[in-house]
Order: sequence, then C-alpha cells, then structure tokens
Amino acid sequence: MDEPIASPFTDESFDIPETLETEISEISDASKKGYQLLKENRFDEAVESFAQILEKDRENNYALVGLGDAFRKRGSFKEAADYYRRCLVFHPGNSYALFGLADCYKALNQYHKAIEIWEQYLLHDNTNITVLTRVADAYRKVHDFRKSKAIYQRVLEMEADNHYALIGLGHLHYDFKEYKEALSYWQRMVDLQGNDVDIRVLTSIGNCYRKLKQFDKGIPYFDKALEREPENFYALFGIADCYRGIGKQNQSLVYWNKILEKDPKNKVILTRAGDAYRNMGDLEKATQYYENALNIEFDIYAVLGLAVIARMQGKHEDSITSLKMLIQNDPKNYRIYLELAQAYIAAGKPQQALDVLNDFQKLGIKNLFIQEAIAKLQSRSQA
Repeated sequence: MDEPIASPFTDESFDIPETLETEISEISDASKKGYQLLKENRFDEAVESFAQILEKDRENNYALVGLGDAFRKRGSFKEAADYYRRCLVFHPGNSYALFGLADCYKALNQYHKAIEIWEQYLLHDNTNITVLTRVADAYRKVHDFRKSKAIYQRVLEMEADNHYALIGLGHLHYDFKEYKEALSYWQRMVDLQGNDVDIRVLTSIGNCYRKLKQFDKGIPYFDKALEREPENFYALFGIADCYRGIGKQNQSLVYWNKILEKDPKNKVILTRAGDAYRNMGDLEKATQYYENALNIEFDIYAVLGLAVIARMQGKHEDSITSLKMLIQNDPKNYRIYLELAQAYIAAGKPQQALDVLNDFQKLGIKNLFIQEAIAKLQSRSQA
C-alpha cells in the first residue's frame, strides 16, 4: 500500500478579501506544483516551491510536510525530521508528518522513536496496513518477538498473504533461530509468486537450510538466485558454503573464487578458500590463501588454518605455539581448544590434550564437541 500523500487545499465557502484570496491561490498553486515535482523526483525544485510558501505562511502544514518529504526522499533524514517536527508543533496529530517522521527515525535506526510515532499515527488510522507492517518491522528490529508477530498476524487477518507480513514473519522467526517456521512463510511467497519471487526470498530460504545443516536442500535455491544474478554475493556465499557442508570442496572453491574475482581482499573468503584447499590436501595452495588473508589483517581462522597445516606436516610445536596464542586472543572459541588438543595428541601428549579440554570446561560453557573429545580421550587412557 502506498504511503499517504498530502492533498491540496480546498476552497472555503465564505467571503475573503481579494488580496488574501490571491495569496491563498498562490499558496495552493505552489503546493500543487511542489507535490508534482516530488512525484517527478525533482527534489531541489520542490524544495524551492515549498520554501516560497513558508515565506508567506511559516506554519503551512503542506509546505512543512512537503519539505520533509523532499529531504527524506533524497536521504537527508535528519533535515527531513526537523521539518516534520516543526509541522507537528503547529499541527499536532498531522498524519502525514507523523508518517514521515517515523520513517526518518526508522532510517536513522532509532526504532523505539519510530514505534512511538507510528503508534500515534495508528490512533488516527488503526487499519493502515503500510503503517502496521512498519511497526511490526520496528518491533522485530528491537527484538520484541511477541509484539512483532502479533502485528504481522493482524495484517494477515486484514489481508491474507500480504507480502510484507509474510516476508517480515520469515525474518522474525529467522532472527530468533526458528528456521523451520521462517521457511514456511518464505516458501509461501514462492508459492504465490513463482519465478517472479524476490531474489532475497530465494537466498533467505537457502540460508534457512544452511542453518538447519540441510545443505543439499539449500543448493537449488541459491542456484535459482544465481540464474537471475550470477554475481549476487549472498547466493555465491550460500552455495559455496552448502557445497562445503556436503563435503564437495572442489565445488565450493568454484564459488569462493568467483567472489574473490570481484573482491580479492576479502579475508573471510580467502580463509574459506584456504580451508577448502586444505581439506582437499593442497597444503601449498591453502597456505598461500591463509597468508594472503593475514597480509590484509589479522584473522583468527587464517592462523588456525596455518596451525592445522603445521600439525599435518608434523610441526607439532609450531602448531601448539600458534594455538596457545589464539586462545589468548579468543578464550571462548571451542574450535581452538579442539585443534590444540589434536596437536598435543599428534605430539604424543594425550594428558596435555585432556588438560586443554578441561580448561575449556572450566569456563562454564557447555559444548557437545568438547564433551565428546574428553570422553574419547578418557576411554583411550582406560583401555
């Protein structure tokens, strides 16, 4: 549903002086012209037209809202908010100023303020679906699951299969790690729109399957997204990670390297590609990618990858030294403890391996992988 647009002046049915009549006519014409210029995205000219009105009538609500709209539409949200607030000083409850001001707060990531303003708007019009979905979105941004879901559901009661509500509910459940529920809403969008569905819905579904570790089910959605946008970063990353998840490292490398063609200094992707080469046994290539990542900036996972390579090459003490340093940088990362334990085992020091894993347990963090590793080491020592 489109946002509200201020309507032009209407004629009044009483006698007024000719000079005042002329002024009202000029203001009305300038107002109509300003809003037409806004529709044509001629923002500078619209500002001039509305400014002329304020010279004659500094409290004119159409001019103040029009200026707010002009600045908002060109991304100057603080300036826009100033005009909307000025309008509300002179005209409390003006729905157009409330709508615009709330949108400015949203754009400035001031979601609590946006919610407060939109709720004022809903006092005048509590059936406006556009505003309701915005309020639900804002509650989602501040992680109020209950209020956000209730408003999205209210929208669906008013308009079954409303796209904004379906997409919003998908994001809401995704944000709270309820991936199966998120899938149901996004899949409904695919059912409704078929091949015309927004590409972001396709990548979102793919990401749900990634989070559920159902990597094979995610691949087709990322594939569909790439058919439409071959260089879409999220689709390339998602499909690469899915191939990594099903153990097809050579396939994942195709997509990691496609990202690196466009963004060769992306250290996260360099590290992922390094992992793929390492898992394929190409330690020289893996080392090159890890070092390229570290040349950009320190990266824990690049150092971790090099430490694993050192262990695989029999350089156990080098591996142990690197991993101890990493624990100092990231003392709650369970993967580093697991790798350090592996390095100690490879060096023939199983007790030190067990001590490292127990050090992690002392942090009070429950981790299934750590617990399983401890159980295996203890069973070996008792055998």
